Amino acid sequence: MAIRVTVWGENVHERENKVVAGLYPEGMHRAIADALNTDAGVSASTVTLQDPEHGLTAQKLAETDVLIWWGHAAHGDVADAVVDRVCEAVWSGMGAIFLHSAHFAKPFKRLMGSPCNLTWREAGERERIWLTSRNHPIAAGLPDHFELETEEMYGEPFGVPEPMETVFVSWFQGGEVFRSGLTYKRGAGSVFYFRPGHETYPTYHNAHVQRVILNAVKWAHNPGARLAEPSAAPNVPVDQALEPITERGPRLHQNGEEGFR
Repeated sequence: MAIRVTVWGENVHERENKVVAGLYPEGMHRAIADALNTDAGVSASTVTLQDPEHGLTAQKLAETDVLIWWGHAAHGDVADAVVDRVCEAVWSGMGAIFLHSAHFAKPFKRLMGSPCNLTWREAGERERIWLTSRNHPIAAGLPDHFELETEEMYGEPFGVPEPMETVFVSWFQGGEVFRSGLTYKRGAGSVFYFRPGHETYPTYHNAHVQRVILNAVKWAHNPGARLAEPSAAPNVPVDQALEPITERGPRLHQNGEEGFR
C-alpha cells in the first residue's frame, strides 16, 4: 500500500503575498504534495491551518503515515489541542518532517523540548547544501552537494538537541553554516528537519529538494502498528508483578488509581 502523506500548510503567505502566490498559485503545500504524488509509492494529500481543527482531526492523523509541516507567520494560531494530538501521533509511530520555518512550529518545539532558535538573514543568498552522510537513505540519488541560487540564511548555533544523524550541512554566501538536515527519534516516531524552503523563493520546485523530501518520507514511514497509548503510565498492582513480592510501607495511591501528571 502507498505511504499516506499529509502535507500541512499554514497557507498564509500564499494568500497575502503576491510574490509567494506567483511562485505557488495553489500553495506550497500543494506543490510539495504534487511532487510527492509523482512517485507511485506515495499518496499525498493536503490540509491547511484554515481547515476545521487545522485539518488534523484524530481520524486524519490515524490515516497519516507521515506528516509534513510548513509554517512561518502563524505558529501561535495553531490550537494546543491539535499540537497535543500531533505529538501523540508521532510518539505512537507516525513519521514527521518539519520544513524551513517550522523550526518554530509548536509541535516541533514540543518534540524537541528546546528553544529551536537560530540566526537568520533574508537576502536571497546562494545556499550550498553539502551531503554529510552519503549512504543515508535520505541522501539516496543526490550529488555530494547542490546549490539553491536564492535562499534565506539560517546560521548556527541552532538551539535543538543533538540529532541522531546530521544528513546535510549548508553554507551560505555570507559565510554562515547551518545543520540543514537532522534526524530524531521521538517515541516510536521518526522525525526529520529539513531547512530550505523560504516562501519568496522557488525552492520547492527544485528537483533535488523534492528528492530529499521524497526520500525523507520513505525513511520516516513506520510500517508497524501504532502504539495504542504512547503516553500511558499505568499503576501496576502488586499481584501483577512478574516476580512474587510482598507490599510494605505506606503508599499514596490505591490499586488502579492514576498517578500525578
